[in-house]
Amino acid sequence: MTDRALLPTGLEDVLPIDAQHEASVVDHLMHTFASMGYDRVKPPLIEFEDNLLQGSGAAISAQTFRVMDPVSQRMLGIRPDMTVQVERIATTRLINAPRPLRLSYAGQVLRVKGSQLRPERQFTQTGIELIGSDAHAADCEIILLAHEALSKAGVKNLSVDLGLPALVPAICEDLNMDQQTREDLRIALDRKDAASVKALGGVAANLFAQLLDSAGPASHAIAILKKLELGGKAKELRERLINVYDLVKSQAPDLSVTIDASENRGYEYHTGVAYTYYAKGARGELGRGGRYVAGSGEAATGFTVFVDSLMRALEKPDTPEKVFLPFATPSQEGARLRADGHIIVNGLQKVSDEQAEGLRMGCSHIFLNGNIVALSR
Repeated sequence: MTDRALLPTGLEDVLPIDAQHEASVVDHLMHTFASMGYDRVKPPLIEFEDNLLQGSGAAISAQTFRVMDPVSQRMLGIRPDMTVQVERIATTRLINAPRPLRLSYAGQVLRVKGSQLRPERQFTQTGIELIGSDAHAADCEIILLAHEALSKAGVKNLSVDLGLPALVPAICEDLNMDQQTREDLRIALDRKDAASVKALGGVAANLFAQLLDSAGPASHAIAILKKLELGGKAKELRERLINVYDLVKSQAPDLSVTIDASENRGYEYHTGVAYTYYAKGARGELGRGGRYVAGSGEAATGFTVFVDSLMRALEKPDTPEKVFLPFATPSQEGARLRADGHIIVNGLQKVSDEQAEGLRMGCSHIFLNGNIVALSR
């Protein structure tokens, strides 16, 4: 291998037949999204940094590559996430479109660094955004559509984890907790450090401990959450989570649901119910999303599929069958075979052993005397 084959950490070439398989999976996802009225948009790979990082985009600032535009002399950002771009389109170019607005997207993103579970820095994202509705049914639609799309793509043993990333900040606000204690408590909850949570919780130590203990199967979590003495915004968030869960289970009773109301990592700009999909035996999250406030102040919710993680959850594709057409085979014969669904490989010069040449070119069959004949090694 030469130095030209070396790539930076977190970047890779996707080779045959994996590249074709990924493209096919993305097509399946986008078709499912379109079948529910989600219209596709295509934002640019790079745009002005200050536009990209406005509002909820501030949460992705640390993951954004920056370059200087030689034309405008302004800083540009290479997108590390497409959600904020779709939000920008909805609240600018499509500001007068009827609400709720349903949009879908697919494209490459680039991040400054990967994580332990997801070391890739460049990968494909697909997703959906529903902008302009605060209804519980909007959250339910996103959750169920994500499940349908992942299932149709071939993922088995799916489960969804529901969260409330804004719940802990709301409780801390009600308690007038100082900023440093809030930050330390947030870290302790994310680490599931029960001893630190108890020490930092003050008068609400027992409440935070119960919140930590509630993580798990939905029925267990709901039972504990209902008993928590919450008020104001925190109570409103809890009720929304319960209502969304009830609506999801009424429409998809067999869907496996867990709840972790204290989880926050990766949901920094989410304001309501959040959702993460997993598959048994698959490494990392297949996708995540949740409720947020769009740049225009509109209620919004959405879901992003991490295609690299999704591909790891799918079975490896079979090598496609290809038909070798010896040199000088009439082009209309090849056109007819392709119209019938076959993949053909044309011979470009006359050879002494056409069957050996077909095998060398990775073909499973050869076209001889008007017939398709299997090749054997």
